[in-house]
Amino acid sequence: MSPTLPDGADVALRVRGLVTGFGDRLVHDGLNLDVARGEILGLVGGSGSGKSVLMRTIIGLQPARAGQISIFGRDALDPDPAAQRALRRQWGVLFQEGALFSGLSVADNIEVPMREYLDLPGSVLAGLAAARLRLVGLPDDAGAKFPSELSGGMKKRAGLARALALDPPLLFLDEPTAGLDPISAAGFDGLIKLLKETLGLTLFLITHDLDTLHAICDRVAVLGEGRVLACGTIEQLRAFDHPWVQEYFAGARGRAADASIPAMSAA
Repeated sequence: MSPTLPDGADVALRVRGLVTGFGDRLVHDGLNLDVARGEILGLVGGSGSGKSVLMRTIIGLQPARAGQISIFGRDALDPDPAAQRALRRQWGVLFQEGALFSGLSVADNIEVPMREYLDLPGSVLAGLAAARLRLVGLPDDAGAKFPSELSGGMKKRAGLARALALDPPLLFLDEPTAGLDPISAAGFDGLIKLLKETLGLTLFLITHDLDTLHAICDRVAVLGEGRVLACGTIEQLRAFDHPWVQEYFAGARGRAADASIPAMSAA
């Protein structure tokens, strides 16, 4: 259950010896993690374990104190602005609650990264935004609405459409089903899995949702004590001898989530 993959593996994201912190407090201390190209990796951990800090460090929103990060073989910590700009096109991010700009329409939100990176006429950008809306299952009229006019599930899908604006091969999703009812959450999980399969995406997914972990994740990494404690399938993690991991995956909630999967599949 090593967090690193064997030599020769097709790795989309590689983290080695990562150290992060705030003031005198270390958040990560020598963290290692690999994400294989084409997989959905779920990241779990207790409150304050540094899940969002890890994601923000990988995408350059939080500075690293030490370590290495590479994305598709390119140095994500390269200080050169041109290199950073080129690398940022390789990923999209769905933040919690969608993080849409409240003063812009949904279509304009989706066009924001396109306007930054693509020199295209407005009519073409509008067509591309409409295509992203259809891709995530939103109706055509959603583009003209403002975020305040959307339900929670629609906001998540609109945020996902913006994350897909530049056709990135890598997506970061921070608690994508948080706040959704079980039916909406299951529908969003199905959408993520479909996009992964049809577009060949690699996904780094932070979640507390055991149903999501069971339904769509290929592997799960457990964050704690400043590092990745273990990484593997849920079956492998159930056999990992650590109190938090055992309680999370083999406790009552973990057993309930496991028992729900056949019923969900049958439906």
